[in-house]
Amino acid sequence: MLYPIYVHPGDAVHAHGVTVPNFPGCFSAADDWQDLPRRVQEAVELWCMGEDLPLPEPTAFEKLVTHPDYTGGVWMLMDIDLTKLEVKSSQRPKRINISIPAGLVHDIDQAARASGCTRSGFLAKAARMAVGAQNAIQA
Repeated sequence: MLYPIYVHPGDAVHAHGVTVPNFPGCFSAADDWQDLPRRVQEAVELWCMGEDLPLPEPTAFEKLVTHPDYTGGVWMLMDIDLTKLEVKSSQRPKRINISIPAGLVHDIDQAARASGCTRSGFLAKAARMAVGAQNAIQA
């Protein structure tokens, strides 16, 4: 799943510092830009290790770019492999095959991009909202 990360660029003496806002307190560093994906994945895996917390949804860039803690660096989207995280089995992603009209897929993709989510993340969020609304009606 694509998560926003914030990079404080390094120099010849300092590593590039990385903050993963959706995982509070999760950070890493790398000397080379190409090492960032591996280092971020490791940091998120460590953050989740032994925890029994639901995985956070990625935050849209629109909500992050004006935050005062994030100045002087650059934003990137990082693909976090959620299947490698130690999380409750009910939170672990499961691949499914569904069929929906092509036009709806197009609309979903546009809405997902606008909210800074992947298609899967967007559909999961929409499903949670629908299930929550259904449960509220039944209560």
